[in-house]
Amino acid sequence: MTNCVLCKDELKIEDGQLIWRGDDCRVILVNDPDLPGFCRVIWNRHVAEMTDLTYGERDHLMALVFAVEEAVRQVMHPDKVNIAALGNMVPHIHWHVIPRFKDDAFFPGSIWSNKTQDTSLATLDARRKKAQDLPAAIKAAIAALS
Repeated sequence: MTNCVLCKDELKIEDGQLIWRGDDCRVILVNDPDLPGFCRVIWNRHVAEMTDLTYGERDHLMALVFAVEEAVRQVMHPDKVNIAALGNMVPHIHWHVIPRFKDDAFFPGSIWSNKTQDTSLATLDARRKKAQDLPAAIKAAIAALS
């Protein structure tokens, strides 16, 4: 599909850091100033729905999502982790793994809702510093799957 932003060169299109890339999937640390530690697990091939994948591909993808969630929890120590595969705007399988904190800008709503509060700059800076440890933790969690 030529107009899908997730099918194009991810280093130019996606707003974030490529952490890991395998034959089927990649993991991006999203550059979101309000949500340090937000990651996406993206299926490389253009597929719109989970049921379009084989059972083995589904298992592989979800194992990666759970490995990323585990690393996010270990590094970021969030109050909650949101895992979502909405794909309404981009019909290409991708999972959001989002550390949530009671004082984040959108809590208790979704990250796509209106901001409900301001997070202090010091708190955001501390979370951004923690998020710098995510690439190594995610790579280790994925390596442990083998």
